[in-house]
Amino acid sequence: MSSPQLPFRWKSILLPALLPTLLFSIGEGAIIPIIPLAANNLGASLAIAGLVAAVLTVGELVGNIPSGWLIARIGERPAMIGATALSVVGLVICLIAPNPLALGFGILLVGLATAVFALARHAFMTTFVPIEYRARALSTLGGVFRLGFFIGPFITAGMIELTGTASSAFWVHLVACAGAALILIFLPDPTETFGAVRTVRLAGKRMTEGEALVERESNGLFRTIAANRAVLSRLGVGAAIVGAMRASRNVILPLWAVSIGVGDSTTAIIIGIAGAVDFALFYTGGAIMDRFGRLWTALPSLIGLGIGHLLLAFTHDLPSNLTWFIVAAMVLAVSNGIGSGILMTLGADLADKRNPAPFLGAWRFTGGLGGASAPLVLAGLTAVASISVAAGAVGLLGFVGAAVVARYVPRFLPGR
Repeated sequence: MSSPQLPFRWKSILLPALLPTLLFSIGEGAIIPIIPLAANNLGASLAIAGLVAAVLTVGELVGNIPSGWLIARIGERPAMIGATALSVVGLVICLIAPNPLALGFGILLVGLATAVFALARHAFMTTFVPIEYRARALSTLGGVFRLGFFIGPFITAGMIELTGTASSAFWVHLVACAGAALILIFLPDPTETFGAVRTVRLAGKRMTEGEALVERESNGLFRTIAANRAVLSRLGVGAAIVGAMRASRNVILPLWAVSIGVGDSTTAIIIGIAGAVDFALFYTGGAIMDRFGRLWTALPSLIGLGIGHLLLAFTHDLPSNLTWFIVAAMVLAVSNGIGSGILMTLGADLADKRNPAPFLGAWRFTGGLGGASAPLVLAGLTAVASISVAAGAVGLLGFVGAAVVARYVPRFLPGR
């Protein structure tokens, strides 16, 4: 143990964690609504545009695997700076992409960088925030992330109105990444703000608590999955479906807008309003879980996400399809907001309290696998059938997920 930490102050995490997270999430929120639009403008079919959008979540899943190893060796702050640099490279490729293939490669790099940045900021909070404040700090971090997803689309709408092109949104993320990197580069040594931190020895190396946490999460990931196959093959399927429904929502809405001919800036505004609804409910979901139990948020969230997709599936060719698109976007936003924090909470409930990190890494990977698969399934079904069939299939998956969760939460978490 090194010298004691300084008294914790909430404003001490503003510059090193919250502000860079806000900037990065504003940038990501700015590009998500326009990825299918940008691909379509480069000549991609509806299915290929969906595939390009899906590459973002695939990059995040793949990036999760080496992120813990990387952060444990170079540190939290250098990892976040490196992630912003990789994002900038990917965004430059997106800006100059001559075809959907090049655009997809740029989006893949952005997804990889997002995974590293997200895990590094989590490790940073674990290292520097005292444990008695940590849950609230991490909840605040999640709220800041959703705030960025609310703000980003509105900036995109303004950029499209100014420039007349959807790809201008990539500049928003590029500038946001540059701002986050500058804050992190010129940040004083965190020990000056937080005081000396606890370090541990792991794998023959001295590292901070946060670095050790992400190292344990990533080390032996597939061995951990095999060791916990009883729960991961049952309740983990529910977690994968939650991840799938959330990822599908981010892809289906902009793809649907392309399909029914909604303007680029209008699409960004609708998705931005949905982001505001989602952001407004992130605390409510946690409060409901704590007071009434895990199923009281998991079931309404999955059922609502399923209903939102089915609304899209049955209204594509109606004269009022734009109105139904807006209704479905709001239903999906409310459902996602109510389910805020459900995966992290269930993972924490299930993990071994003596050494939770390995299981949490496996649990997060399971949810990420669902998140990466759903957009690919959407793109495939759109290619072989139609976008309405794809939306309907994912909508039914939400009800399957609700049944899985209802069956196995009482079994593995009695009393929760």
